[in-house]
Amino acid sequence: MADRQDMLSGTEVPPEHLALDEKRLGAFLAPRLEGLGEVFRVEKFKGGQSNPTYKLVGFDNSYVLRRKPPGNLLASAHAIDREYRITKALSEVGFPVARPALYCDDETIIGSAFYITEFVDGRVFWNADVPGVSNEDRTAIYDSMSEFLAQLHQLDFNVLGLGDFGKQTGFTERNLKRWCGIYEQTKMVDLPDVDWLMKELYQRLPASEPTAILHGDFGLYNAMIHRTEPRIQAVLDWELSTLGNPYIDLAHNTRAWWEPLGFVEGTATTLVGVDLEAGGIPDMESYIASYCRRRGIDEIPDLQFYLGFVQFRYAVMIQGILKRASVGTSVNRRVTHSQDRVAAIAALARNTLGGA
Repeated sequence: MADRQDMLSGTEVPPEHLALDEKRLGAFLAPRLEGLGEVFRVEKFKGGQSNPTYKLVGFDNSYVLRRKPPGNLLASAHAIDREYRITKALSEVGFPVARPALYCDDETIIGSAFYITEFVDGRVFWNADVPGVSNEDRTAIYDSMSEFLAQLHQLDFNVLGLGDFGKQTGFTERNLKRWCGIYEQTKMVDLPDVDWLMKELYQRLPASEPTAILHGDFGLYNAMIHRTEPRIQAVLDWELSTLGNPYIDLAHNTRAWWEPLGFVEGTATTLVGVDLEAGGIPDMESYIASYCRRRGIDEIPDLQFYLGFVQFRYAVMIQGILKRASVGTSVNRRVTHSQDRVAAIAALARNTLGGA
């Protein structure tokens, strides 16, 4: 059986449609990046489905290049300029991100805009049960995730110069409208549960909401864990970052506890069916409680709404991956999702909201 860690860890030779013009890129980067040189080795990271990410191995230093994918793209997707901006702001206050080195919007260099960061040598665990480490380390890693998210949501975005990084009110309604629109652009079959969700979620929108910096897709798979210590060294993939409702960010972060088992080998990053206590992993209620404690709040208001919302949104994310694969713009050679999976997660979201 395929294993997520084997499938998604490490690097590979870039497929033809994602190959870089190494000569042109080298001429551009050599005078701008220390220790790279004009001739370097290019490897594409296997993980990730959205923005292609490469390791550049130079004569005395390594860097990471992240770019928009080729092809016709959704207008609001693949916002690497925003990724660069948020990581630059966070790195300047010592937050755990890969330090950005430069941004290039000249599409003649490699065919799309891109940015460069330092290379962080750590561990990414693609399996939510974190195999191969001690129970104590599993507990510490999950605690580090809770701590990271709570601290992120308490940052003063105005002080960081990010007051205009997103609108400061009305996020949940706008985000719902956005994902409903993405679904309409990427749907491939009719799914009645999704139609029900889009109506129900609008009817249950919160009357008020807090605002914070959001990562947008924070999970263990985007946490670079220190090579020898059970703590987050850098958080990756800030494509969906913005200002908005932190309860949505938290609900999405709980995905491992409710994600259905995979329909395609290696799909799920799930904890469903895992003996959490035996493995040193907190249950979802305890994890959420640790976040609330760090935020100084008693509970998440209307938690079921937020869980149902992110489950709907996750179904739409997968639908987008399937659509990109169908038109030949997928980042990965192998797409580890199926249309049945979209339907299953939509059904889960409906059940969460009491509509089963």
